[in-house]
Amino acid sequence: MPPRTIKAAIQDALEDLTEKKFKKFCAALLDRRGEPRVKRSSVEGQDYITIAQVLVSTFTESGALRITLELLREIDCSEEAQRLGELPHEPKRISIISISQSIFAHGPSAGASAGRTMSGDRHFVDTHRTALIQRVSTVPPLLDELLDRGIIKQEGYNTIMAQATSQARMRELYTGPLNACGSSGKDIFYKILEKLEPYLISDLRNN
Repeated sequence: MPPRTIKAAIQDALEDLTEKKFKKFCAALLDRRGEPRVKRSSVEGQDYITIAQVLVSTFTESGALRITLELLREIDCSEEAQRLGELPHEPKRISIISISQSIFAHGPSAGASAGRTMSGDRHFVDTHRTALIQRVSTVPPLLDELLDRGIIKQEGYNTIMAQATSQARMRELYTGPLNACGSSGKDIFYKILEKLEPYLISDLRNN
């Protein structure tokens, strides 16, 4: 049997939710602050088939998977998220298993090389600055690791965390510490993103 598409897998995962959990999932989707936002009229009163379609059409297949996993964990459906994340899917000939292997099987030097020269001499994190500012959702753990590795100082950490939204925090990170840390610091930033946001990084690589 061929692997299911991400859309079909998301649809099945949503179908397995209880009515109460499905309503919580839809509410969390509408409350999500990151861009792009979904329209309330596209979500309210819709069934799991329609919601799966909305996710894919709004975020692309790999992005929809990432968002679905995040929202399932947010509403305390960790087991459902784990089952969905472990399933092999095949969107556009790319499976979750191959994405994970591609990201985690390489050593640090391979990750840094892939990030450094995405477009000419521009670093991956510079090339995709706008997308990363808009779409990175794991900002607190990202900042924790940057602080531990000395890329940002405690004062800078506090300044960034004082911002109201994930987008504002990422923007502050870019204009401050990340702008000053050089290529080696950006390599570390990139490798942390590979670990925290594997589906987002894969989506940007392939598009």
